[in-house]
Amino acid sequence: MVMFPRSPIGRVIVGVCGSPGSLHALRQGVALARAFECPLVPVLAWEPPGGDVHAHQVQSPELDREWTSIAQKRLCAAFEEGLGGLPSDVCCEPRIVRGPTGQVLVAVADQPDDLLVIGTGRRGLIHRVLHARIAEHCVAHAVCEVLAVPPPPLAGTPTRLGHLTV
Repeated sequence: MVMFPRSPIGRVIVGVCGSPGSLHALRQGVALARAFECPLVPVLAWEPPGGDVHAHQVQSPELDREWTSIAQKRLCAAFEEGLGGLPSDVCCEPRIVRGPTGQVLVAVADQPDDLLVIGTGRRGLIHRVLHARIAEHCVAHAVCEVLAVPPPPLAGTPTRLGHLTV
């Protein structure tokens, strides 16, 4: 009986928000999941507008459902824009999780054989400073390898899919 070594990567977890950088990371994640024949777990982390403190004061199940629906649509739109839809040749396990992006990604990528793929954002100074916190958090706290994918060179001035703070 011939035994083949198991892939060194168990899952590819990709942070997705709809920005050009995250779409580029999503495409890289799909390519890696294909290459290593492992599941792809695209994750969209979201927080309510105004943050959780404000949301807990209001406590509206209808608003929670609406925000979750918007996040689901945003993840679907990211797949449409970045790949033309869900890839049919990769086992895809999309997740929408409420919470701060860095914490959510680290919590989902909780196995040593996971690979966490994140986009590094725009090339502008202000955006780099704001989004560096997510990358820094992931690198500092993840139990797995983290791949930070720079934006494509022709990313230009990106637009976001929707405007929910997700």
